[in-house]
Amino acid sequence: MSMKIETPSREKLDTLSAIEQRRSVKHYDPSFEIPESEVRELISLAMLSPTSFNIQNWRFVQIKSPERRQEIRKAAWDQAQVTEASVLLFLCADLKAWEKEPARYWKNAPQAVQDFMVPAIDGFYRGKEGLQRDEAMRSSGIALQTLMLAAKAMGYDSNPMIGFDPDAVANIIHLPSDHVIGCMLVIGKALKEPKERGGQLPIDDVFVVDQF
Repeated sequence: MSMKIETPSREKLDTLSAIEQRRSVKHYDPSFEIPESEVRELISLAMLSPTSFNIQNWRFVQIKSPERRQEIRKAAWDQAQVTEASVLLFLCADLKAWEKEPARYWKNAPQAVQDFMVPAIDGFYRGKEGLQRDEAMRSSGIALQTLMLAAKAMGYDSNPMIGFDPDAVANIIHLPSDHVIGCMLVIGKALKEPKERGGQLPIDDVFVVDQF
């Protein structure tokens, strides 16, 4: 069933409603544009997402060039939403953020906190490549959910995507060698209502108390 596309109201959904109403939308109005100021607002909100040791290792790559979007669409199984959604983002992470001027992550903290936390970052991550990658994916995932809920609260729709060739995309966006791609995200205005949820497990199948 189609639905009328309107400019979203600045009256935002509350958090619980945004969680309930967020869906992975596949079909977008290609004529609809999200203002750049609101894109920056979304990124600013995502930057409030927590990261371990406050290393803020996420990197948000917006693809605006139509030509580059077409390249990415080819690397993403020709999925139309890549070029039709208003915003195309890649949530990436710097695997080595922990060692790049770590003092800046705690510059506003009391000196005693800085003296403890900054050396602790190095001790926690150095030589642990698996942990560095795990941390990158955790940070990207938390920021991804923040973006989707913020977008829904602002009246927009979104879809997280892993259906793309990561090596091809890395080449297209010139991904630095010490970075990793966590997920692709499109944001825009839906052309039609999403289908019913495919099937939710009962809470007792997924919720465990104390032990399995």
